[in-house]
Amino acid sequence: MTRWAMVADLRRCVGCQTCTAACKHANATPPGVQWRRVLDMEFGTYPDVQRAFVPVGCQHCEDPPCMEVCPSTATKKRADGIVTIDYDLCIGCAYCAVACPYQARYKTERASFAYGRASEQEQARFDEGRLGVATKCTFCVDRIDAGLAKGQTPGVDAEATPACVNACIAEALAFGDIDDPQSNVSRLVAENRHFRMHEELGTGPGFYYLWDHADAGDSGGEGQP
Repeated sequence: MTRWAMVADLRRCVGCQTCTAACKHANATPPGVQWRRVLDMEFGTYPDVQRAFVPVGCQHCEDPPCMEVCPSTATKKRADGIVTIDYDLCIGCAYCAVACPYQARYKTERASFAYGRASEQEQARFDEGRLGVATKCTFCVDRIDAGLAKGQTPGVDAEATPACVNACIAEALAFGDIDDPQSNVSRLVAENRHFRMHEELGTGPGFYYLWDHADAGDSGGEGQP
């Protein structure tokens, strides 16, 4: 089987928000809608204070709570783990946005543009079908499917890889098949201590966060830093 997953190395992320900008450009999301966000977090007590930048968005869960509450079956999980939304089926009830523990879903009621009036580019990419419905990160599923049809490997070939991963200037983001032990993401997870956000809720997130190297003789390990 294939399970697409994303990995974020918190030691490398510099909080530049390039992934956020790349996502907005690739998906033409309106102002205020950020499918890929980067949280700026501080922890510890003076003088031992540390800062971390944490990319967040839809976690493409193994057991997505958003799908369970959807009354119209608009939210679905593909066999490869990607959670999708059928805009034609979505009735805009926003139950999924309430159920999502990652605050990863948005609903835009009316068209809005960066400078009030739509620019030529915004007009060309405007999608009326995304008004009044739930939207979120899709792992750039269209790029993945198109790349696979060409025999490309997502996470290796840029054309088949999510835009945020391609854009990351610090190479903090990686994408690949977590079910393939030889994939880039599997190796990163095996070689580093990592955690998944709110995993205690049983959602089975498809987004892994690296925070330290595995100890000598350690095969990695999951758990909060």
